[in-house]
Formats: sequence, C-alpha cells, structure tokens
Amino acid sequence: MSKILIAPSILAADFGNLQRDVEMVNNSDADWFHLDVMDGVFVPNISFGMPVIKSIAKHASKTLDVHLMIVEPDRYIKTFAALGTNVLTVHYEASTHLHRTLQAIKAEGMQAGVALNPHTSVELLRDTIQDIDLVCLMSVNPGFGGQSFIENTYAKVRQLKAMITERGASTKIEIDGGVTNKNAAQLVTAGADVLVAGSYVFSASNPSQTIADLKKLANS
Repeated sequence: MSKILIAPSILAADFGNLQRDVEMVNNSDADWFHLDVMDGVFVPNISFGMPVIKSIAKHASKTLDVHLMIVEPDRYIKTFAALGTNVLTVHYEASTHLHRTLQAIKAEGMQAGVALNPHTSVELLRDTIQDIDLVCLMSVNPGFGGQSFIENTYAKVRQLKAMITERGASTKIEIDGGVTNKNAAQLVTAGADVLVAGSYVFSASNPSQTIADLKKLANS
C-alpha cells in the first residue's frame, strides 16, 4: 500500500508570517502544500491570488497542490502552470466541459484533479475517472476554513474507491475539510490517499508535531 500523503492547507496559515509557515511545512513530515484559491463567486469567500502563490512557490520545496474554487477555471490553467503548480484541481460544478479541462491541465504538464462538493455524487465522474489524477472530496461546504466534518464523506470515499478499482484507474482520493486525528484513520480505511488539514495543523501549539502525528496515524 502506498503511503498516505499529508497536505497542510495554507489558507489556515498566518499570512503575516507566511514564509515562516511555508518553511515549517518544508521542514515537517508533510508531503504537499494545499492552496485554496477562491473567487467570491463560486464560493462566498475570497482567499488569495497569483502574487501570494508566487511568493509561496518561491519558498516551497514540496508539491504544490492548487485547488481552484472559482468559476471559469479554464481561463487560468496556463497561469497556474507558470507559477509552478504540480497538481491543479477544478470543481466539477464549475466545469461545463470537464474532459476538455482535464486535457488542458495535462497539456501544461500538471496533474489534473477534480473536486466534488458534499452534495455532488461521485457517480458523475464514472466517464472521466481514467483521465483524473486526483479526486478531492469536500468533507465540508467549500468557502471557509475551520468547519466541522460531514459524516457522509466515508460512504463517498468507499464508493469512489470501488469505482476507481473497477475502472482500473490510478486516481488518488483527497479529503479536504475538517480532517483531524479523530477521523484520519477511518478515512484511510475507507480509501483516502491524501489528507488536507488546515486549522487542525496551523492552530495547534506545535504544527510540525501535529503533522508528524497525523502522518504516523494515517500510515499506521
């Protein structure tokens, strides 16, 4: 079994000390940086844009996992590639021509991800699953950090894992929202490969130790 990846969500970092927090993730047991880009249209919040990602990328030494919670994501694919993004995830709900979008992301040399809101069925990905490198299941309603975990997520993970296996795909399953030491092991048992943790990590008294503990728990 491949190891479970931990992706701290930079949205929960201290933006007054961004370089410090990026270096903390660099030096921790984390695997990826998870960057949430929100436009205030697709979700009721605005996060950060290109200049901030550019400065994060300058200091980050790990995979940049960028999650676009925006309308018309196709307009920015080349821009995010140029910023050094490794995995670019678009929302199913914001992509009218999903297959074309996935091809465009891959054409820029990035891995292609698709995010699903809590109410969106994983069955909708059956026709494209072989073209998807990562499915990001939202385990909270997107737009704000620090929300509590939606319990139905476990069933969705199991359903998605079964589909991936059945279709012979190598898609990773990422969980985003409300991940803590209380649900990490259960998520991994259900079939999760990547755990995004935001406020759980950054509001801890020792974020680096919290990452180490979460990684150990997920991989035990």
